[in-house]
Amino acid sequence: MSRYSIFSLARNALNYHKDWERAWRSAELKSEYDAVIIGAGGHGLATAYYLAKEHNMTNIAVIEKGWLGGGNTGRNTTIIRSNYLQDSSIAIYELARSLYEDLSQDLNYNTMFSPRGVMMMCQTEHELRAFQRTAHANRLAGLDCRMIDRTEVKRLCPIINDSPDARYPILGAYYQPRGGTGRHDAVAWGYARGADERGVDIVQNCEVLGINVKNGKVTGIETSKGSIKTAKVAVVTAGHTSVVMEMAGVRMPVESVCLQALVSEPIKPVIDCVVMANTVHGYMSQSDKGELVIGGGADSYNNYSQRGAFASLEHTVTALVETFPIISRLRTLRLWGGIVDMTGDRSPIISKTDVQGLYVNCGWGTGGFKSIPGSGFVFADTIANDRPHPIAEPFGMNRFAEGRFIDESVSAAVAH
Repeated sequence: MSRYSIFSLARNALNYHKDWERAWRSAELKSEYDAVIIGAGGHGLATAYYLAKEHNMTNIAVIEKGWLGGGNTGRNTTIIRSNYLQDSSIAIYELARSLYEDLSQDLNYNTMFSPRGVMMMCQTEHELRAFQRTAHANRLAGLDCRMIDRTEVKRLCPIINDSPDARYPILGAYYQPRGGTGRHDAVAWGYARGADERGVDIVQNCEVLGINVKNGKVTGIETSKGSIKTAKVAVVTAGHTSVVMEMAGVRMPVESVCLQALVSEPIKPVIDCVVMANTVHGYMSQSDKGELVIGGGADSYNNYSQRGAFASLEHTVTALVETFPIISRLRTLRLWGGIVDMTGDRSPIISKTDVQGLYVNCGWGTGGFKSIPGSGFVFADTIANDRPHPIAEPFGMNRFAEGRFIDESVSAAVAH
């Protein structure tokens, strides 16, 4: 850091940041836009950014009932990978992963992408065979992924319990070297600043109260800050998608559940990759602050809770202690829950709807953060051209009526 930067930080700290430059404007809501995006999480902000950057649509509003990035974007475990099973899934997640590689340079904002590698443990014979199948599919798609043996697992993660006498012994792992993690709020802030610089209005604390439809077409929306005329509305509201879409008379094939996670007290570096242990139902990485970031499965019942529940997290930690004995001595620093949309085939929905001008992006389950750049890119293209982007086309809502499921119930990992 230069001496000028240090003095600048000190000066702004002493005057309570009065002269601190805002990352994005606090925009006033206009009465009419070319398009309105409901939801200022990562997916909504990325969509706005790519609409402006790639399609020169700048008369856009991003409406958020709370604060920017305050939903699932700020309530996840930041894992980034693309080693899914189906070709259509590989395409969208690998697009996202590849965009993450250069996202900091693209946005001129440090999103802290860390390609530290993702290991998906094989602790039963069935799991080993399942990941070998995924490995073949990923190899045909050109992904840099490979099966590794128990020795390499131990080398990459020395704290793991590799005893052959363990209840679930390590038989190997499926490894994606270029997978990793990012910084959730930095991704949201980077996209927000990038969209704002291109003229997009970001309006927080503005709740959508209704979607106006006339003769099968969107005409506008009603909000807590007034009415807006628009011919295009894109709903990107994660766990609340069903509620918002019902305002336009559209029933969604999703269910909403809580997904919980926690972080430990900070410790010195002990793990420099992401480890997903599906059999014992948990996954873990270490943040730059030294906290162990731990997550597990989604709740087994529908709910809109955003709080961690002790019973669920106890189940996750108890299981992970068998695989990582070192964590038994750590204290929990904080825990949280996020609301996720689940589809029947555990794949997302990126789609036009039967209402002209109404678009929806949801159903990412626990894969929301890893998909943000790819999701925003193809959804923006779909909205701008009023037809599915080729990568988004398989994820249309009509697949449920036509029986074209994209089954990722295994490859989506522990939370599915």
